[in-house]
Amino acid sequence: MVKPKIGIFGLTGCSGEQIVILNCEDELLDIAGAVDIRVFHTATSDNDEEGPLDIAFVEGSVVKPEEVDLLKKIRKRSKLLVAIGTCATWGGIPAMHNELARDELCKAVYGGNGDCFETIPPQPLRTFVKVDYAISGCPMEKEDFLRAIPMLLHGDLPLLPNYAVCTECKMRENECLLVTRGQLCLGPLTQAGCNARCPSYGVACCGCRGPVDEANVASEVKILEEKGFTLVDIHNALRTFAAPAQALQAELGRGKNE
Repeated sequence: MVKPKIGIFGLTGCSGEQIVILNCEDELLDIAGAVDIRVFHTATSDNDEEGPLDIAFVEGSVVKPEEVDLLKKIRKRSKLLVAIGTCATWGGIPAMHNELARDELCKAVYGGNGDCFETIPPQPLRTFVKVDYAISGCPMEKEDFLRAIPMLLHGDLPLLPNYAVCTECKMRENECLLVTRGQLCLGPLTQAGCNARCPSYGVACCGCRGPVDEANVASEVKILEEKGFTLVDIHNALRTFAAPAQALQAELGRGKNE
């Protein structure tokens, strides 16, 4: 029986998703037995750079012109393209200040050496190619990846939670950090799937999984302003992981016009 061919690719990012995959220690041999891993630069130097793939998993945001070309090449050789991680899905931390000029950012970070980098405003994969499925998270949850593998191989697109971290928090009967403690918590806007890990440890949700479908951003901003947070505080929190998301752009745009 011919095994499905998969590739695991990394663009600009921290390689967190590839590390999550490598850390699937108990399941890694089962995965390797079920698929033919043709590309995985973080794990092997023996990679197939040209052949067709059944599934391509791509992490990281698109930050350089050559990454646009690489991504389009990956898309062309793959039947399914899956974005893994928040950078690939939403742009992530690299995209948090796309409103600033790239040359200013390069100069601020690299000083006089910034000219040696040719960059573009960081964007998620879907800006440049069709993405068939996305597993968000910074990094993605190991369980989300392990659930997705057999379903994708079966030809089905896995279902992810379509509710917010706030719901998971209530299901765990946590004290509400926003209402009770007045913390800047993005749980009401953020896609569930982490089992409200941070709020369960008393740390407000920072929105690292990106916005949930139909997120009511205006309502959240109103509540946070009533709690005494400035619009700058709120916008800095909103833009940290998913600034290019359409659900957040209207609010972030409002900040620019005020």
